[in-house]
Amino acid sequence: MNADMHGRAVGVNDPYVDLAAEVFGVLADATRIRIILALHAGEMAVNELAGKVGKTPAGVSQHLAKLRWARMVATRQDGTRVFYRLTDEHARKLVADAVFQAEHAVDEGPAHHRAIQFPTPTSSSDHPDGAV
Repeated sequence: MNADMHGRAVGVNDPYVDLAAEVFGVLADATRIRIILALHAGEMAVNELAGKVGKTPAGVSQHLAKLRWARMVATRQDGTRVFYRLTDEHARKLVADAVFQAEHAVDEGPAHHRAIQFPTPTSSSDHPDGAV
C-alpha cells in the first residue's frame, strides 16, 4: 500500500481503482485536457472556451457534457448564459502531472525539473565601492 499526500492509503485493491480508470478515460482526449487547463484560470462560457481551445462551440459543449458527467466541471447559469468551472483542483492536477510526464518522454531534462538559476552572491571586494 502507498499513502498519497492526503494521508489516505491507496492500494491495488482500493475500491476506487475502476472509477479512476474511467477518470483517465474521460481525460484521454486533447480537447478535454485543454478545457481543464483553460478552466484553471476561472469560469468561462462555452464560446470563450471554444476560442481558447480552438474548437467549435458545439464540439466544446459535447466535451463539457462528458466532463460534467465525470463531475470534473460544474455549471452556473446567468440568464441565458451557462458558465463552466472546475469542481475542484484534482482534475487540473491530474492534467498537469500528465503533461509533466509527457515532457519526460521527449526531454531528458524536463522544464519542470530545472531549478531556477540565481546569480551567486559576490564578495564586497568585487565591487569598487565595497557594496554587494
